[in-house]
Amino acid sequence: AMPRLRLLTWDVKDTLLRLRRPPGLSYAAEARARGVRVQPEVLGRAFREAYGAQSRLFPNYGQGRGLSSRQWWLEVVEQTFRLAGVHEERVLVPMAEKLYTDFCSADSWEVLPGASETLSRCGQRGFHMGVISNFDRRLENILCQCNLRHHFQFVLTSEGAGCAKPDRRIFEKALCLGGVPPEQAAHIGDDYTRDYRAARAVGMHGFLLRAAGQGEQPEVPPEHLLPTLSHLLALIEK
Repeated sequence: AMPRLRLLTWDVKDTLLRLRRPPGLSYAAEARARGVRVQPEVLGRAFREAYGAQSRLFPNYGQGRGLSSRQWWLEVVEQTFRLAGVHEERVLVPMAEKLYTDFCSADSWEVLPGASETLSRCGQRGFHMGVISNFDRRLENILCQCNLRHHFQFVLTSEGAGCAKPDRRIFEKALCLGGVPPEQAAHIGDDYTRDYRAARAVGMHGFLLRAAGQGEQPEVPPEHLLPTLSHLLALIEK
């Protein structure tokens, strides 16, 4: 059995919330509103390329490199459109601003099935809860808009922490905020390396959210795998 767990920390993207539509579709709709026609698939590929390049050049939203996360994102959006063949500055800048704002809102995000109920039930059981997410400063606002913020005692983003998962320091900061030793904490997320393995490396428990058919991670024992969030309490209370 597990030692008495006191703190549960949560990843957000694709664990509690997911984008309602792929970035390519959102970007294409914004372009269309300004009279610019670009295929969503082209923008989707361009976004992945622009995001990847920016992440390599300026990791963690340009932390410590004199960039704000807002500038970081505006550059990603503008570069996405450039790679897709849109070069007019007079449309690039307002499109980037509008998309940056749109992605703050609940219109862009949906709560994953079982997330609200599971968080409520964990709260009722007396668990302390927090967020550990590789996200920028918009996360507090997004969680408020999606009506999840009240479940958490703290929201720790990689931008706020100055380091990103799987860096052990972001987990150590969370344990400090939660006021518990690692063996009394468990982290829940959907990424094997950044969530499951990283949490276990600091001595926390880990649960990996794994939709069926997502490819097996042989290193993960079945009692640490969550087919859905609703399975969490049964595993914790074994």
